[in-house]
Amino acid sequence: MSASVSGGQEPSISTGNPGLSAKDVNQLIMEFLMFMMRAIVLCYPVYLTGSLGLSISWILLSMLMWTMWKNNRRWKDRRIDTAIDFLENEKDVISTELKAMNMPAWIHFADVEKAAWINKILQQAWPFFGMYMEKLLIENIQPSVRSSSPHLKTFTFTKVHMGQKAPTITGVRVYTHELETREVILDLNITYEADVDIDADVKPAIKVGVKGLQLQGMLRVILEPLIGQAPLVGGVTMFFIRRPALQVNWTGMTNLLDGPGLSHLSESAIVDVIASLMVLPNRMCFPLIDQVKVDQMKFPLPRGVVRVHVLEARDLVAKDTYMMGLVKGKSDPYTVLRVGNKQFKTKTIKETLNPRWNEVYEFVIHEAPGQELEVKLYDEDTDADDFLGRFSLDCGDVKKDREMDEWFTLEDIETGQIHMKLQWFSLHTNPALLQETSDGLACAMLAVYLDNASNLPKDHREFTHNEKHGKPPKEARLTRRTNDPNSYVEFSIDQQSQKSKVVFASKDPTYDECFTFFVHSVNNQVLNVEVKEHEKKSSLGKLTLPLVRLLNVSDMTMDQRFLLERSGANSQIKMKAVLRILTLEKLEPKVVTPPVATQTPVPAQPVQGIPKVPVSSVPLSRTQTVPVPMPSSVSSYNELQAEYTPYRRSTFVGTEPLRSTPSTPSQMRRYDSHSLLSENSIASSRFDLTDNATYPEAILNHQGSFGQIQLTLRYATLRKRLIVIVSSCRDLFSCSERGSDTYVRMYLLPDQTWKHRKRTSVKKKTVNPVFNETFEFAVSMEEARTRKLDVAVKNNKMLHKRERKEIGMVLIDMSEMDLIKGFTEMYELTLPGLKKTN
Repeated sequence: MSASVSGGQEPSISTGNPGLSAKDVNQLIMEFLMFMMRAIVLCYPVYLTGSLGLSISWILLSMLMWTMWKNNRRWKDRRIDTAIDFLENEKDVISTELKAMNMPAWIHFADVEKAAWINKILQQAWPFFGMYMEKLLIENIQPSVRSSSPHLKTFTFTKVHMGQKAPTITGVRVYTHELETREVILDLNITYEADVDIDADVKPAIKVGVKGLQLQGMLRVILEPLIGQAPLVGGVTMFFIRRPALQVNWTGMTNLLDGPGLSHLSESAIVDVIASLMVLPNRMCFPLIDQVKVDQMKFPLPRGVVRVHVLEARDLVAKDTYMMGLVKGKSDPYTVLRVGNKQFKTKTIKETLNPRWNEVYEFVIHEAPGQELEVKLYDEDTDADDFLGRFSLDCGDVKKDREMDEWFTLEDIETGQIHMKLQWFSLHTNPALLQETSDGLACAMLAVYLDNASNLPKDHREFTHNEKHGKPPKEARLTRRTNDPNSYVEFSIDQQSQKSKVVFASKDPTYDECFTFFVHSVNNQVLNVEVKEHEKKSSLGKLTLPLVRLLNVSDMTMDQRFLLERSGANSQIKMKAVLRILTLEKLEPKVVTPPVATQTPVPAQPVQGIPKVPVSSVPLSRTQTVPVPMPSSVSSYNELQAEYTPYRRSTFVGTEPLRSTPSTPSQMRRYDSHSLLSENSIASSRFDLTDNATYPEAILNHQGSFGQIQLTLRYATLRKRLIVIVSSCRDLFSCSERGSDTYVRMYLLPDQTWKHRKRTSVKKKTVNPVFNETFEFAVSMEEARTRKLDVAVKNNKMLHKRERKEIGMVLIDMSEMDLIKGFTEMYELTLPGLKKTN
């Protein structure tokens, strides 16, 4: 055995593995001796029993008593851990228990206020609201119903009584910090158990009515813009974020609708009417000053677009049975996705509890936070489909994270999870951001505001026969049609088609509606607009608008009157078309650098080829590192730290993309010298047999990012444990065409032995693994603040055994972290010597 000493480094022992120092060898020998001593202590009682000639029953009895004591101790520890966990997470536990008790919202959420004063105002003003509703129904609703159909010309309200019970506001949430300074948003949780009594006569022999209803939903009220003069608010906008729940008690002839087969249909029809007026994207607007335009209040541009990748599900409940329920089968699952009034259904996967869909859907989001993605899973059957679970996600969370790739646990079911990837796309007017793809996904969004039409012909014969001179046909002479047309407008882009409401008996109809379309090819697709007659579906005029025209106009917006083709001489349609480019924006991780030490640094042994720079003469900051050329080996902290700058996700304010200058040294080795094993070192799998091997050629030639890792850190005060949750990674380096077999290794420096090593399970064939694993380190709070957490993402399989396994690393300094409160951050992964950060 030979040893050599150089400078201040610890001697390295030649043991066949030159990467192990004497200290490491001693540690391994001590661990082996401890293992042998434990084995002797366990085996000695067996030897002693045999030497004394005792029965084997004594050994069995001792083992039984030991097992009972150990199980009892484990049961007590579990009870204590449960109690401590309850104390540390009291809010979450209570919220979960109260969720099924239908409590008011202000009990569940701290930011939801009770606001009892609003209910007192509603109760006092309710009789006057009843007077207003009676006038509204008789003077406005009744004429509209009569004009909607010839069979309802005698429709009359005979009794209108709104009752004594006013709606109850069970909670109010106010948004101010998340918004611009010129608006305030209020979410009102409304419960209305009404004692209304409304009767109407359709015909003298047919009477209909409603006596009592229940309505529950969330009403959003937007006060904007805030102004510096009376009345301080320019307008009020109200709408339901989601479809409200409704139950109606019918009277008269409509009492038949209370039957089991018809009640759901009738209530759904009423909810559809409410949705057409007050459920997003529809709004009720009340401008308070003349400068505020109703169309801008009623139809603002959407906040963005959410793209939903429905990938797979696992551990679903088996709903299909055989032999009269004696034999459990599987399920035929499919998924239903809904945002507002938009709903999609995936294909059905037969006979499986772990289906794979790999389907993509896109939703236009008008309010975030607010609108929710509702996901429900069903088992397809020949009669009624069985429920397999649900979950909902606020689109504001997707907007906040920009991109989410997670397994979501299904609710209201025993087991089941669904894997989804969600992406938030912002809307921009820069044509340079346009990127058309061939995978059928949208690259832009078109919003069309339909205002009105003017001088429409009564029917298609009015303009077709004007083209021919002479007598009109006999049918036209015998038919005296003097009524104005009942018209609607149909928009279409390729396979996408939407229709407006029908406006009865008007040659100058006002539609006042908004439509959105996804655009896949701006240069090739065309918006087709056609005005049609309601009964015969005949055309009253057409318009063709190539979308490429919108790219060349100001703000990608056209707001004007368009002359209709194949229509009257002066038939026009007024609408506003707005094109927006979809852009996926990723949050830039935030820089995390250790605090600069004020003590005098220990001088390091200079390395050949690197100029020695005094530490005191180099100004350091949290956003700047000192560029130092990398040699073929690294032997001091100062040189290594310049190559190893971790990052953390920043706030939502856009930042300049970080540029990196990769270096590709011919051979990279890391020595376990004294400086690297110190408190300020960067640990890296000290006992891996591949520590002295080179990185794979693919990693050496890699020019981009090595990905990010999401970690949660907090300190459990009562248990005196540092809790680290490894959530997921994204955009990791792919070691093969199918991805990488990744796992995460952690050390709490300076502890670097096998005993202190923490490791997750291996996630195979993915570059976006989801771990969701929790680890604990037994340290005090004071000690935790002096430690650093060394995290490395590794590939479980490399092409050659002598290649390094690391595909990304990060070093986290906890000295300035608020561990009591805890935090969840996304950290940028780097590799020492392969990526420089400016």
